[in-house]
Amino acid sequence: MAKPSFKRLLIKISGESLKGDSSVFMDKTAINRLLSHVQNAQAKGCQVALVVGGGNIWRGKENTLDFLERSDADKVGILATLMNALVLKGAFEIKGMQCVVFSGVSVPSLCENYLEHTARAFLDKGYVVLFAAGTGSPFFTTDTAATLRALEMKCDLLLKLTKVDGVYDKDPKKYKDAIRFDRVTFQQVLSKGYAVMDATAVALAKEGDLPVMVGSFFEEEIVSEILEGRGTVTRMEKGE
Repeated sequence: MAKPSFKRLLIKISGESLKGDSSVFMDKTAINRLLSHVQNAQAKGCQVALVVGGGNIWRGKENTLDFLERSDADKVGILATLMNALVLKGAFEIKGMQCVVFSGVSVPSLCENYLEHTARAFLDKGYVVLFAAGTGSPFFTTDTAATLRALEMKCDLLLKLTKVDGVYDKDPKKYKDAIRFDRVTFQQVLSKGYAVMDATAVALAKEGDLPVMVGSFFEEEIVSEILEGRGTVTRMEKGE
C-alpha cells in the first residue's frame, strides 16, 4: 500500500494480549512489546492514544456468577480496564514516557475524568493518552469505546492489535482453511459476522468514515510497518 499520512493514532489492545502466556494478569514481555509499539509510532512523529480491554481480569459477558446481573458484571469489567490502564501508565513512566489516564467513570483520586478537548491537548503535548473504563456504561465493549474515542480525538487511524494478523472468514486457530482478507468492507463484516469487532463498533466506524486496520500484536515491527505503508494487516473500509 502507498505510504499513508498518520499524525494521530489510536491503538486498541485486548486484555488477553497483555496477559500473553503468563499465569498472572499481565505479562512483562507483552507490556514491553506494547511500549515498543508506542515508541515506534512516536519516533515517526505520530501522536498515540490507547484503549485497553479488561479480559485478562474479567469479562462481563462471560460471567458465571448467576446472582450477578449483566450490567453489574460489565461494571466489574469496566474497573478491570482501569486497573490495566494504571499498570500501563506506570510502565510508560518508568521508561521516561509522559502518560495520562482518562476514565469514562469518575475516579478522581486515580485518574482524570474524560474530557474530549483536554485529552486532545495532552496528545498535542506528546503524552501517551490512555482511555480506561470503556464508554463508562455497561453493555458497550471496549471496541466500541475505542471507535468512539478515535472519532472524538480525530484520529487518522484506529489500529486494533489482536492475536492474529488480520480479519479471517473464520477462526484461523481452529480452521486451517480459514481465509485471510487484505481488505474488507464494514458492510461485509456486519453481514458475514466476521469476529473482529462488535457490530456497534463497526457501524460507528462506518458512519464516521474512520480508517481501521487489524494486525498482530505479536509482530514486533507492525506499527512501524503500517506507518510506512506496508505490513501484514487487514484494512476495513467503506467500499461501494
